[in-house]
Amino acid sequence: MNTERNQIISEIDLIQGCLAGERRMQEELYRRFSPRMYGVCLRYAGNTAEAEDILQEGFIKVYKKLGSYRREGSFEGWIRRIFVNTAIEHFRRKTYQQPITEQHENTVEGKYLSVLDDLAEKDIMKLIQELSPGYRTVFNLYVVEGYTHKEIGDLLNISEGTSKSQLSRAKVVLQDLVKKFLEERNR
Repeated sequence: MNTERNQIISEIDLIQGCLAGERRMQEELYRRFSPRMYGVCLRYAGNTAEAEDILQEGFIKVYKKLGSYRREGSFEGWIRRIFVNTAIEHFRRKTYQQPITEQHENTVEGKYLSVLDDLAEKDIMKLIQELSPGYRTVFNLYVVEGYTHKEIGDLLNISEGTSKSQLSRAKVVLQDLVKKFLEERNR
């Protein structure tokens, strides 16, 4: 076996190696973080091919911006932020945002289902991917990433009210998708 491969490479050595252009370190960075970042990409993408595109684009940005990492906070958190921003940029380029007028912003109220506990993670991911891109993006930013509606509005160039409305609608749609999924599964 390759003993060099079995050695644990510290984050500092990994970063310095990537900055020095060492291919082995770049591969190690990708190997170490790609599974988790792929999960981030899947939450925002409409399908696996789109998630893979976001993943590749995200790693290119990580390599390019690595010199700006100030070692404040976790390295994985810094990488994750790049991937979330990459997914948002991908979303903007595709111009998937659901058109919403101000008069419709507060018309939909959502309910939570406690049946999510019965679903496997892969089932939940599949159901989230069925949301429209606008709903999916707001849902992920708010529920998964923890952004406020104001922050989401700023990121997506929408009003805070539109963000709230998109989240509410996403919950309603997701509730219906969960209900249908469970009905089909129990047949």
